[in-house]
Amino acid sequence: AVVPTKPDKHTHRPAMEGNQQRGEVNILLMGAHNVGKTALTVRFLTRRFIGEYGDMESVYSRMERIHGQEICINIWDSQKGCWVSEKQLQWADGMILVYDICDRGSFEAVRQQLQLIRRSRKPASCPVVIVANKRDLQHRRRVSGEEGRLLALTQCCCFFEVSAAETYHGVLLVFHRMVDLVRETRALRKSSAGVRGIVRSMSAVFGKKRAE
Repeated sequence: AVVPTKPDKHTHRPAMEGNQQRGEVNILLMGAHNVGKTALTVRFLTRRFIGEYGDMESVYSRMERIHGQEICINIWDSQKGCWVSEKQLQWADGMILVYDICDRGSFEAVRQQLQLIRRSRKPASCPVVIVANKRDLQHRRRVSGEEGRLLALTQCCCFFEVSAAETYHGVLLVFHRMVDLVRETRALRKSSAGVRGIVRSMSAVFGKKRAE
């Protein structure tokens, strides 16, 4: 089921424990105007491609089975160009940054958004996937695939070049990879928390012995 909802003041980032128990992942789509954010979202949700959309910002929810587990994927499709709020940045478990290979300005916008994300969120807490869209328009290309891959490599992000207009499978891979990255990030965080707990316990024990 696909459930679009209009973001409001009640939209918030659920507790991490709740997300894990429910198998829930919050994904924020960012990018300049007309890069195909909504086209990617709708292609993933419905398998269909629709060329034109309104400007209403929405959060879409869909249940997806990934690696044998039911995952509720919430996608916040930001419609305000390069501007995003702190609430959106904190809500997201992972972020997908989209640019148009025919528009160098949209590629530069992704650079700026990466800086914004890094100021707000630690890299280890929020995985980022960079998506170059409109691969079908090679004759109008202004950003090479090598430039996109290099940016992703230097920023420790995953990279995909896709065409929302032509294929469903490539778009599916983007969202499934995003879910995998979020789950890996949570597992690492949980493991690190366990190690810190053990270290604190040992420190308390040895501190007590020294005091005696």
